[in-house]
Amino acid sequence: MSDPKPKLLIVEDDAGLQAQLKWAYPDFEVFQASDRAGAIALLRSEEPPVVTLDLGLPPDPDGTSEGFAVLDEIMALKPDTKVIVASGHGARESALQAIAKGAYDFYQKPVDIEALGLIVRRAAQLHRIEAENRQLASKSGDENRVLGRLITSAPEMVKVARTIERVANTNVSVMLLGASGTGKELLARGLHEASDRRHGAFVAINCAAIPENLLESELFGHEKGAFTGAVKTTEGKIEMAAGGTLFLDEVGDIPLPLQVKLLRFLQERVIERIGSRKSIAVDTRIVCATHQNLEAMIAEGRFREDLFYRLAEIVVKIPSLAERPGDAALLAKTFMTRFSREMNPAVKGFAPDALTAIDAWPWPGNVRELENRVKRAVIMTEGKLIGACDLDLAAPDEGDGQVLNLKSARETADRKVIRHALARSEGNISNTAKLLGISRPTLYDLLKQYDLQA
Repeated sequence: MSDPKPKLLIVEDDAGLQAQLKWAYPDFEVFQASDRAGAIALLRSEEPPVVTLDLGLPPDPDGTSEGFAVLDEIMALKPDTKVIVASGHGARESALQAIAKGAYDFYQKPVDIEALGLIVRRAAQLHRIEAENRQLASKSGDENRVLGRLITSAPEMVKVARTIERVANTNVSVMLLGASGTGKELLARGLHEASDRRHGAFVAINCAAIPENLLESELFGHEKGAFTGAVKTTEGKIEMAAGGTLFLDEVGDIPLPLQVKLLRFLQERVIERIGSRKSIAVDTRIVCATHQNLEAMIAEGRFREDLFYRLAEIVVKIPSLAERPGDAALLAKTFMTRFSREMNPAVKGFAPDALTAIDAWPWPGNVRELENRVKRAVIMTEGKLIGACDLDLAAPDEGDGQVLNLKSARETADRKVIRHALARSEGNISNTAKLLGISRPTLYDLLKQYDLQA
């Protein structure tokens, strides 16, 4: 049984053009209306995914007021409808106003049937893709999630996640190396939840945030009366994570005397609380992270080499956000959805200049910087779409002239743009080709040529 034809609503008051347009779409189920009342009635009853709308409708056939009124009603009733607006009146001003009101595209009269047909078919295909993505998301969650929580479409980050999944069910110590804000704790938590220790506790401690004289007590605990203020016996974080995972963030900030005690725990799997001589056996897995160069610190005598090799049985290097093409826009949309739901439901998305600026920005603060900028923008923006100015990001400058080899420059540019488009269209080939302005076969050829995956 063949699939039903997609529905198309043509809103046009010229009877001759109505007939011409109806026969131009044999692959659509065509409905027609000549005024606002008829158009809205058909929108309600048939729910067509695509509408072509002439702005010059009665009682204002020589203007655009009635057409814009129809557009406003369509967007209010069915905002996912792809409305393609036509007008011969002040084309540029009408086009800008129509797009601002939510129209999918605009074309100027007199009508070019072939060109309009291409726009209509693209709109129908995009509507279908968006509907399928919403359905998949409702059934199985975000398809760009790995390790349960991490959102990415970048092969570099997927490789990191797969490495973590492979070592999750072993007892090896894992060291995560990456700049601040790259998601080290998120990955550590993902490792814990992918392991057979998932039913135990996940305990995180930032070694750089705790004064040296308190860090030993935080890690190993203390007995009542061990020092001034020790009014009761307290378990340390290592004991609290027994049967689970302890995440030591910024492990490079652990002072040398405490490094010796941590090394003993890793070798013997026993601890002694401060003020006690009793050894306590503890089964805790250690995962650690740092943004520092520990090998340089070892050479300078600030970090023990034997501790490093105990902590770094598996080393996982986490790429910065700038090294994950497409992820910035993907994460920005995720943050926007979450923050708009919590703080400003009027915000619905990003303006094109914002997405361009997000892709171009180097993100020195990584994911944390992106999250903070999007949060601020959602709170402060007054419109439906977040612009580059709301994110406090400027439009990107032209090329810096560093790459002098044309072939290399073209390949680098092609790879970057293709991966951004794949991420923005959530891996859908048809939508990616549309964004890039090329055909599907051409896109497939480029994917093969550059060894990229959708």
